[in-house]
Amino acid sequence: MKQKVRSVAVGLLVAGALPAMAVAQTVSDVHFPKGQYGTHVSGQVTGHDYHDYRLGAGAGQEMFVELDSGGSAYFNILPPGSDNVAIYNSSINGNATTVTLPEKGTYVIRVYLMGNAEDSGQTVPFELDLSIQ
Repeated sequence: MKQKVRSVAVGLLVAGALPAMAVAQTVSDVHFPKGQYGTHVSGQVTGHDYHDYRLGAGAGQEMFVELDSGGSAYFNILPPGSDNVAIYNSSINGNATTVTLPEKGTYVIRVYLMGNAEDSGQTVPFELDLSIQ
């Protein structure tokens, strides 16, 4: 009985540690300079991490996004309330786009790595050109 209790206790300790081992993500709110409709942001992403950029927009506005990372990073555009379902995926459609936004709310531009860059834990610097009109 003691062995069974000890196994359960160890299992609970390991399960409790799992959230602490999860990959930390970065979230940044994007604000355009006064009188401007766009901005540039830069950052870096490592391995399985991703960096989310949040910005508000209205239905029918056009969002322009261009990512420059030397080809190793990609981005998705996630609509308001998305459950990680993108309305644009640059790994499929390319690292520059203009999208007409379907609804008002907070959009997320998620920058991430894939393939060997992701699996080997590389750190990749990037720049984003963002605008909404």
